[in-house]
Amino acid sequence: IEDAWCIIDYCTMSESQSHPNPFRGTLTIHASKEGICESLNSLIQKSFVTAMQSSSTFYIALSGGSLPSFLASLPQSFIDANIDPQWDKWHVLLADERLVTSTHPDSNLGALMQSFLGLMPIPKDQIYGIDESLLTENYEDIDSKTIASEYQSRVFKEPLSNGADFLVDCALLGFGPDGHTCSLFPNDDLLKETKLFVAGIDNSPKPPSKRITLTMKVLNECTRDVIFVGAGESKNEVLSSLFDTVHLRQACPIFHGNEIDEVRVCDVIMNSNLVYPCGMIRPERGILHYLTDSDATKNNLQINKNSCSML
Repeated sequence: IEDAWCIIDYCTMSESQSHPNPFRGTLTIHASKEGICESLNSLIQKSFVTAMQSSSTFYIALSGGSLPSFLASLPQSFIDANIDPQWDKWHVLLADERLVTSTHPDSNLGALMQSFLGLMPIPKDQIYGIDESLLTENYEDIDSKTIASEYQSRVFKEPLSNGADFLVDCALLGFGPDGHTCSLFPNDDLLKETKLFVAGIDNSPKPPSKRITLTMKVLNECTRDVIFVGAGESKNEVLSSLFDTVHLRQACPIFHGNEIDEVRVCDVIMNSNLVYPCGMIRPERGILHYLTDSDATKNNLQINKNSCSML
């Protein structure tokens, strides 16, 4: 970028002619992993404010993995932005969960409580973990489908009965080097699920094998904002395949004390070749965001005067 501190708009080509009915999203690239938190906090704030304009609740779905580490500064970010978070209106559900107790090291809820949920005065009955009474002493006897069905009924009872426009206002998701997201893995029959909002899994390729997960149906048809977060070189291959075209909208600095984080915001058109589960999530009535760092786009993001394209 010749002038890294100037707002620039390189979106000049006629996309309507090149890409009939394209699915569009936004890709934000930070110079380092540490800078992602600020953009993430801002997107969550915007999603919350949008929800409050038409509803008295804010339903947010959270993944585990590395995502909780990005959320520690969220409570303070609302204070800094002078936005009343109204924590009593938040409903927190799990994008996926391993079928273990919340005190187990593999529990997504446990990780989220430690990293940031424990810092927020959200009513405990509005933070939805699995029903641990359905877990059995013998792991192989755990019925994932029963746990998933109970979770779906309990979590979505209120928005369904109220006729809410969306069951999930905001979904914060990660993605693995294999392109999986939530507990939706490549080539799994669960990717074709058309009826359930929450599904049980008995044979996850990543341990532990028994899990529940949100399905493509609820993420694509019933979610407003989907935000993917992924950093590091391990995300390189996946990111290189997700986008058909990427146009640099603006580049600007964000100052963190004495350090400068160069941020590039790009408008993207998603690739029509659906290979990875994370690339299959395209909210039909919502907005799709990807937040990443320069390491994750290294060697596959080319920027020139007119556009930036995935190689």
